[in-house]
Amino acid sequence: MNKKHKEKAALITKPNYPLDEAVSLLTEVSTSSFDGTAEAHIVLGIDPKAGDQQVRSTVALPNGTGKDVKIAAVVPDDKAKEMIAAGATHAGEASLISEIEKGNMDFDVLVAMPSVMRNLGKVAKSLGQKGLMPSPKAGTVTDDPIKTIQELKKGRVEFRADKQAIIHVIFGKISFGKDKLLENLNAILHALNEVKPSSLKNEYIKSITLCPSMGPGVKVDLGSIS
Repeated sequence: MNKKHKEKAALITKPNYPLDEAVSLLTEVSTSSFDGTAEAHIVLGIDPKAGDQQVRSTVALPNGTGKDVKIAAVVPDDKAKEMIAAGATHAGEASLISEIEKGNMDFDVLVAMPSVMRNLGKVAKSLGQKGLMPSPKAGTVTDDPIKTIQELKKGRVEFRADKQAIIHVIFGKISFGKDKLLENLNAILHALNEVKPSSLKNEYIKSITLCPSMGPGVKVDLGSIS
């Protein structure tokens, strides 16, 4: 642990903090020289192996992510220009799939129309390994790709529980400040509660830790979440 990290860690004087205080403290503990990302790591009480306890959804962050999301769209070629105009950096069908086959995946999100999904079979494995395969659950397989691209550019994010029942999700940049970050985080927590599995008998949210890209984590007092 370097000197700067120790100095920032010293600001955390309690085991956990009310949500608003935790977000406020988060903006003070970043050790990076760049504008770090605000991350939430949420441990759930679900059984990640149970088919009826999968947690995955999307949420539009009121203040965006602060990140310029690179979006590619697999659509019929005659729709490619519309996708570029909407904000996609790459669009098309055969040519885009060919680039993906070559390993050229210079994008953060891949959107696809249902009619072209069958053509993604040859690149499904490589896309899946990078977490880029379009999915109806993630809202990236859509008949309205223009709307999806625009929402993603404004700050729509996906969250999903991993094999350890943990959700890792970004909710803005440290420079956003407390109020905007808190608004974004509350939107995520609201969306998370909306997809609580009905079969779950245990405690749903077990812990929440907020972290900057670089710096110590701040634990949230779950009793402070309404």
